[in-house]
Amino acid sequence: MMRKKKVKYIVGIDEAGRGPLAGPLAVGAVAWPVSYAFQERFANVRDSKQLSADQREYFFRELRLEQARGIIICRVAFITPRMIDAHGMTKALRLGVSRALEKLCIDTSLMDVILDGSLFAPSEYKQQTIIRGDETVPIISAASIIAKVSRDKHMMKIAKKYPQYGFEKHKGYGTRAHYEALEKYGVLPIHRKLFLRKWSRRIIKLDR
Repeated sequence: MMRKKKVKYIVGIDEAGRGPLAGPLAVGAVAWPVSYAFQERFANVRDSKQLSADQREYFFRELRLEQARGIIICRVAFITPRMIDAHGMTKALRLGVSRALEKLCIDTSLMDVILDGSLFAPSEYKQQTIIRGDETVPIISAASIIAKVSRDKHMMKIAKKYPQYGFEKHKGYGTRAHYEALEKYGVLPIHRKLFLRKWSRRIIKLDR
């Protein structure tokens, strides 16, 4: 009886939501078997920051379609504001990468992991970090889209719970409208207290 050949995967990793004042950090992972021509299928994919919302949504749907066909695997790990406050962004990023990889449910020996920028996987993974990889490596660009669109959808849900904050527009980033909402309505449980220290000190000075 012939033993079934194990599939080798290339895995792209990128994050979204490192800088916002509110909401989770999202780490996306996209795994494709080396036998699948990902570079050809997604030749026009780009870093999520270089795409419009409609373009990101298009690629997001296409990636999900390939996953539904059983060809690639897409996963997202969310790290909560509470975890970011407790451990800092560096540790939160490492935790997010680790969780995203675990959610792929692929043997570590069958993965070659490629990460963007300053991201690193746990030591048991064969890995390579590429500066601006989200701009030059399609599989990392795909991971950036999965992370960004998933996080944006999450923030849209939060916006329905807290409509006065405008999360559907700024997605938790530090816009003027967001700061004005903070001053008027206060800090929410989904805000990153670690990121609000400078703002809090400014408010204290104004109160005095």
